[in-house]
Amino acid sequence: MFNNVTFGQYYPSDSFVHKLDPRIKLLVVFAYIVVIFFVSSPIGYALAIAFLLGAISFSKIPIKMMLKSIKPLWIILIITFIINVFFTKTGTVLCEWWIFTITKEGIIQAVYMSLRLIMLIMFSSLLTLTTSPVSLTDAIESLLSPLAKIKFPAHEIAMMMSIALRFIPTLIEETDKIMKAQTARGASFDTGNVFQRAKSMIPLLIPLFVSSFRRADDLALAMEARCYRGGEGRTRMKELKYTKADVLVLVLAAVYFAGMILANLIPISI
Repeated sequence: MFNNVTFGQYYPSDSFVHKLDPRIKLLVVFAYIVVIFFVSSPIGYALAIAFLLGAISFSKIPIKMMLKSIKPLWIILIITFIINVFFTKTGTVLCEWWIFTITKEGIIQAVYMSLRLIMLIMFSSLLTLTTSPVSLTDAIESLLSPLAKIKFPAHEIAMMMSIALRFIPTLIEETDKIMKAQTARGASFDTGNVFQRAKSMIPLLIPLFVSSFRRADDLALAMEARCYRGGEGRTRMKELKYTKADVLVLVLAAVYFAGMILANLIPISI
């Protein structure tokens, strides 16, 4: 299970997407996530899927690695699908039993919502797979820098977010090691009722929290030992600079996203 988590990992490559300015990638990802929640037509979803597949193709990320990002969340996807199917009461009734009613619109809504979550997860994973933690920190800080005029801690926020993303794979690996160690000692995490399973997680959570706090303390000491101060006056080895390719990608993405929203105006019956 834990080997399937790709969010927070970086996949080194020399692809077109890897070479893009991280600020452009952040803006495109944010705009894509917002736009897919406004899409409500089959054409719009087809365009959204095509954009995602195109981005994956240009990034040279193996499709198997992208599909791994969905595996840990399949339970959430199934629950979301079931809730939308059984709790959407409007529309043409296809089946009715006891308090449950399945409608045509409910199935359509369930499919749309599941697609939204899948695209959101995969596109967010694509950002971390094609952007190093250092570049992501610089991009977030640069985009939030205008808020510094109102004393907003842009650098601190960017640093916390990048550290959190960086240590997601580390914590997952640590959790996997602790589970294997506890299993070797006779612990069972997949048997019994809900309460028994929740109780069995205590021997897993306590050492994980202790390890996390110890790792955070070591990181703080390491940063202090290297005289890290951050914020004002901080220099960078590589300064972020926009290129013609970055501007072109941003303009094309904006036009494409506008087309996705305008596709809602095209009447198509399912």
